[in-house]
Amino acid sequence: MDVDFIYDKNWAANYSDFARAHGRMVDIVETVDFLEGYSSGGSALELGIGDGRVAIPLSERGVRVEGIDNSDSMLEVLAKRTDLVKAWRGNIADFKSEQRYSLVYCVYNTFKALFTREAQLACLRSVAQVLDVQGILVIELDVPALQGFVNGQKTTTLFVDNENTILNTHVHDPLNQNLVSSLLWFSGTSVRRLPHRARYVYHQELDTMAECVGLELAERWGDWARSAFAEGSNRHISVYRRTN
Repeated sequence: MDVDFIYDKNWAANYSDFARAHGRMVDIVETVDFLEGYSSGGSALELGIGDGRVAIPLSERGVRVEGIDNSDSMLEVLAKRTDLVKAWRGNIADFKSEQRYSLVYCVYNTFKALFTREAQLACLRSVAQVLDVQGILVIELDVPALQGFVNGQKTTTLFVDNENTILNTHVHDPLNQNLVSSLLWFSGTSVRRLPHRARYVYHQELDTMAECVGLELAERWGDWARSAFAEGSNRHISVYRRTN
């Protein structure tokens, strides 16, 4: 992720709760099933490993998982949760490793945290250099949902129950495909503000960027259960392999 934006202690402390409220804990088994099938009994590298939401259960399947994250706070949470996963602090836009991996994966829109096209290209280039000859890259991204902006701004409701209301506010820069956003989490009498930002990418552009660094699309699915990617899909799981 960009070195000037880091998921700080507030994000690290609330990330699991947010992922659960956002419905992203229920598909962990399907996510791990999918990724395990591409690990080929080798090692895997997660880009933006965070608190280990995916890496820990994948490592418990016997996959040797390593990870990169630019947040010390996230890495501290990961270290408290497991000693099975090796992770280090770094920028996923520009990393090197002596290790070669059967699988590199970047899930839950982490790729969008790279805020420029150049950074996204650099990330894919770094991935191509650390994949082994038969290695696979898996990226999970939402399909951009740009309806409802008024004067470049939009507020959406992510979650509501008897105790919590989570709103997401966005400012849109269409020229650079950027969204600068803040999560506002109301719980009882407290309010938490969690900033984030993204450069959204359509799947066609992602394919083109991958081709520029020597990767080609092998498969694309609408979810981790391998539903077809279709016009109404709200996300995609894209699988790339090396071209040489």
